Amino acid sequence: MITEAANTPEEGFHIAEAGGVLTIDLDAIAANWRFLRQKISGSECSAVVKANAYGLGIEKVVPALAAAGCRTFFVALLSEGIRVRKLLPDATIYVLNGLFPGTAETYIAHNLRPVLNSMPEVSEWAAFSKGQNALFPAALHVDTGMTRLGLSIAEAIAMKGGKLAASFECSLLMSHFTSSEEPSHPTHRRQIEAFQRAREAFPDTPASMANSSGIFLPQTPHYDLVRPGYALYGGNPLPDEANPMRPVVRLEGRIVQIRSVEAGTKAGYNNRWSANKKARLATISIGYFDGYPRSASATDLKKKAGIPSGSAIVAGQLCPFAGNISMDLTIIDITDVDPKAAAPGDLVTLIGDELSIDRVGENAGTIGYEILTNLGQRYYRRYIGEAV
Repeated sequence: MITEAANTPEEGFHIAEAGGVLTIDLDAIAANWRFLRQKISGSECSAVVKANAYGLGIEKVVPALAAAGCRTFFVALLSEGIRVRKLLPDATIYVLNGLFPGTAETYIAHNLRPVLNSMPEVSEWAAFSKGQNALFPAALHVDTGMTRLGLSIAEAIAMKGGKLAASFECSLLMSHFTSSEEPSHPTHRRQIEAFQRAREAFPDTPASMANSSGIFLPQTPHYDLVRPGYALYGGNPLPDEANPMRPVVRLEGRIVQIRSVEAGTKAGYNNRWSANKKARLATISIGYFDGYPRSASATDLKKKAGIPSGSAIVAGQLCPFAGNISMDLTIIDITDVDPKAAAPGDLVTLIGDELSIDRVGENAGTIGYEILTNLGQRYYRRYIGEAV
């Protein structure tokens, strides 16, 4: 039996009053996790729920993943880790952005594990553990090519057998691919070889390298644990192939007004779009404040240059945007839609069916990750599935 529940910004907020409706399928998230777990026989499948579970809500998503069998979670910040801990008293929770100075006590109070990203962080965690006469667990992150966070390979190797390494429990050795969505990228081999050198210094420590796309790389060992994120939420981990993941989100916007215009009529801020024939335009109550990127705006120059722009599905028909997206409103060209099939108050699809989050990202000149994590809080959020 499918159930649903709403999570809205204002108490008493009704779906009929919403300018947009965001539907989140918790069963699809759980199914995506189980699918990935089946691909990594012998390794543990964790879940990355940083950025408020990629914008979909930690308090809803985490219990659904836990019910599916997930036991290890990754967040970006300490505050997110505390939120997950309140939901799951026994889960293993790692904080990716590391040990901010002076926060070790908070980690221990909430049974959280920092991902140590530098030698100063290692030293602080080791000193705190020693001061408490305990071997507190933490992950050690080594940089194999991202040049973002992590110890150098030389720093990791130098820790072998030393006092720092003996002062805390290194519960996970991890790194991160730079280009896992590109199967033939030359950095894969170099990163794996570098990671192998670091592993030699920590031979008994569980290891992790693969993110969502990394799970599918033919040359990548899954090691002891994989860390999917984007794929759990319906993103395609194989950009050049059909998406094996179930879609998770559907975004719909409400039509506010429909009008007929003559050929040559300009529309939107700065009048950068014009009707090339008599047209019908629908304005919907969603804009860039709601997380739909202004870069998806449709202009005459973009059309002439063959640059994609945003679109919506109206009564089953794919319809292009018309003009610049504004803060709260977006105009859609519905000329080819049966006039009887669309009316003010109707909902049109902005994400869903053929408009996947990846395609919406491409049409906006960005990536699906950004689309997903920017979805606004003004929508009527509807959670569906047995996990509700």
